Amino acid sequence: MISTPRTLSLAQLIALPYNPPQMVALAAATGCTGVGLRLLPTAPGGRHYPLMDAPALLAETLAALADTGVQVMDLEVVRLGEAFDVTAFLPLFDVGQRLGARHLLVAGDDPDEARLTAAFATLCEAAAPYGLTADLEFMPWTAVPNVSTAARIVAAVAQPNAGLLVDALHFARSASTLAEVAALPRAWLHYAQVCDGRVPPPTTVEGLIFDARCERLLPGEGGIDLPGLLAALPADLPLSIEVPSERRAPAMGYTAWAAAAKAATLRLLGG
Repeated sequence: MISTPRTLSLAQLIALPYNPPQMVALAAATGCTGVGLRLLPTAPGGRHYPLMDAPALLAETLAALADTGVQVMDLEVVRLGEAFDVTAFLPLFDVGQRLGARHLLVAGDDPDEARLTAAFATLCEAAAPYGLTADLEFMPWTAVPNVSTAARIVAAVAQPNAGLLVDALHFARSASTLAEVAALPRAWLHYAQVCDGRVPPPTTVEGLIFDARCERLLPGEGGIDLPGLLAALPADLPLSIEVPSERRAPAMGYTAWAAAAKAATLRLLGG
C-alpha cells in the first residue's frame, strides 16, 4: 500500500448498500484506516443502519473493527431542524462511544439561525462526554449554505468540540472561497470530504442533491479545484473519500469502486 501523510477513510455513501460490518471490511480491503457509518437517514426513508436498535449487528460491527484495526471516523447524520430535541440522539452518542467514533456529521436545516445556533451548542455539549465532535457541514440547499454561515455558527457556539466540515463538492457549488477555507481556525477542522464533480454544476436544487447523493466523480475526473482546496486545508487533515455512484459502483463492484476512489485520492495527494 502506498503510504500517505493523511488518514484516509471510506464514507458510507461510497457503498450505501453495505451495512456497518461490511463497510469496515471494505475499508480494510481498500487499505483505509477509517470508515464512516450512516446510522441515521439523511432524508426520511433514506437507507441507514440504526445500530442503536440492532444489538446483533452492533456486536458484529465491533468484532469487525477489532479484527481489522479500522477506526470509525464519523457517524451520519444529525439534522438540526426546528423541532430539534437532543435527547433523541443520546442512543446515537452511546453507540458512537462504543464504536470509538470520533465525529458526528451535522446538517443545519432550521432557517432561524439563532435557534439553529442554540441547537448546535446543545448538541456539542451533549456529545462531548462521549468523546465526539460535532462537525457542521455546509451544503448549498440547506440553512447552512456556505463556509461563511457555517463559520459564523461555529464561532458563536464557542464549544471545544464544535467543528466545520468541508466537502469538496459542496464547497465548489456554494458561495465560498479558498481564502475563507484557509482562514478557518485549525481547531475547527477535524476532517474533510473529498470527491470531484462536474463543472458547471446542475442549475436546480434537485440536480445538486442528486449529484451529491447519487453521482459524484472520482478525484481528477471533474472540474473542481481539488489541489487548491487541499492546499487551503491543513496538510495533515484526515480525508473521508465520499464518491457515490449509483451507476458505476454496482457495475464495477463496490470493492473495485472503492479501490478506484482511493487510488484517485492518492494520485491527487501526489502518492
